[in-house]
Amino acid sequence: MYRWIVAAAVILAAAGVASAETGASGRKKNNPDINYKEIKKVEADTSALAPAQKVCFDIVSSIDEAAVDTASKEEPKYWTNGVLTQVGFSQVSLTNWAEGGSANISLNGLIDANANYAKDKMIFENRLKISYGFVQSFDKSTPLNQQFSKSDDRIQLDSKWGWMLLDKLYFSALLNFRTQISPTYEYVTDDVGMVTRNTQSNFMAPGYLSLGIGVNYRPFNFLSLNISPATGNLVVVTDELLRETYGNDPDQAVRAEFGAQIKMDINYTYKIFKISSALTLFSNYLYRPDNIQVTWDVDASLALTKVLTLTARTNLIYDKNILIEDDLGVAAPRVQFKEIVSLGLTWTFGQYIKPE
Repeated sequence: MYRWIVAAAVILAAAGVASAETGASGRKKNNPDINYKEIKKVEADTSALAPAQKVCFDIVSSIDEAAVDTASKEEPKYWTNGVLTQVGFSQVSLTNWAEGGSANISLNGLIDANANYAKDKMIFENRLKISYGFVQSFDKSTPLNQQFSKSDDRIQLDSKWGWMLLDKLYFSALLNFRTQISPTYEYVTDDVGMVTRNTQSNFMAPGYLSLGIGVNYRPFNFLSLNISPATGNLVVVTDELLRETYGNDPDQAVRAEFGAQIKMDINYTYKIFKISSALTLFSNYLYRPDNIQVTWDVDASLALTKVLTLTARTNLIYDKNILIEDDLGVAAPRVQFKEIVSLGLTWTFGQYIKPE
């Protein structure tokens, strides 16, 4: 009878251990969130054990039982950020060139950074763009102080906060800031040949700061339409000689506007092609609301290789407060347009290149 009991115990122990091994193996395969490790075979002195006990011990110790080490889960990421940098360069050198021309170098660069936050019903999107470009001429017939000229100069910051009201509809607050880095000069020659250097613009001359409250509609991931019926706009001109050029009174460093603003943003990526467009329309309730101020920026890029990119950037501005002289010296509001096409090197960091 004793032998039968021992045999039954051995069989039951073996069956139980096999079942445990099968269950552990299943846990290994079916739960990817849990990390497992193997337990090494236990080495012990079994000389004092009975034969049946030795059999049970050998069966149990020969099995590598899976055990839970850690059950780690990644924390959700609410912030996404990235940076794009572009550099374009060209150089012209002429030696005994019969057809004429001038030696020069040109350089233009762009930094485009974004930091966006999204959690539950709240979004907070930020974008900073800094661009600068110049042409340095080495023409001996050009005065030394006129050989340097800028081709691009801009600082722009956009921030948008939103709280979801309905699907794709947000209550929003929109902030925009624009100015430039360094002064821009114009050289004017009078009738007797005297050259005068006039400042056309400078840092915070002008500078624009606006804050609007309204709603934001996002029908698609790549399209955003913001309507702000309550928008405050500040036009800052720190240079007294430039204030009238940008619509301020001679003694007015800061001019305040209050009106309505509509802004449409498009950020679309298809394989190696990316385009972004920002159209802003502003109407001033306080003075001539029918005079719509227009600002339209378009950036398009085609990635030829991992670092070589063909880029086209355009900027259009129309503001009746800004007076521009024509060739006859007549100052009037005019459409301002700038275009930059460059082939240069591009580096991206973070999550900038991911589609919207």
